Amino acid sequence: MTRWYKEKKREHYYKEAKKHGYRARSAYKLKQIQNRYHLFHPGDTIIDLGAAPGGWSQVASEYVGSDGFIVGIDLSYIPPLSGVHFLQGDATQKQTIEQLQVVLETREVDIVLSDMSPNISGNYSMDHARSIHLCVQSLEIATQLLRENGSFVCKIFMGESLEEFIDDVSTHFTHIKRFSPPASRKSSSEIYLIAKHFKKD
Repeated sequence: MTRWYKEKKREHYYKEAKKHGYRARSAYKLKQIQNRYHLFHPGDTIIDLGAAPGGWSQVASEYVGSDGFIVGIDLSYIPPLSGVHFLQGDATQKQTIEQLQVVLETREVDIVLSDMSPNISGNYSMDHARSIHLCVQSLEIATQLLRENGSFVCKIFMGESLEEFIDDVSTHFTHIKRFSPPASRKSSSEIYLIAKHFKKD
């Protein structure tokens, strides 16, 4: 695939996001995940980790509707979005998770999403290790808060620790799939793990 074609493709999703009012082109990744795996249902409670600038929360809110409940978390400030609760904080820190639990009240969580990504250093091994760390933290949150048969989606960079992490996920979920959304850059090392049917202890 030529660089020109890749740039055109990236530009396509960027233009589509602008045209349809989405905050980020990554909104189309989640749409493509939903089209394939049918995770969201009206009234679902969703946690969106690494939510800035809010594109995934926007898409999730369309699927869960007015009866749904969405909490987005990010280190960065996220401008308000109708129907979504945003928390500014570090999702890997206990204090932020305690704040999240206060916002959730007694709700059980249907889906935990993580589009978290490390700051890219250019050192592939280091970036992969940091990605794994974020995924481990996301899985910990998912296993803590998901209801029985809930779902977990996380972005992960491919590398030497990928299979080991998938093994960890498989101890908690019945079905796990790897998916590269068409909206992802072909040159990207990212994939998404789609884990369904959480086995609550």
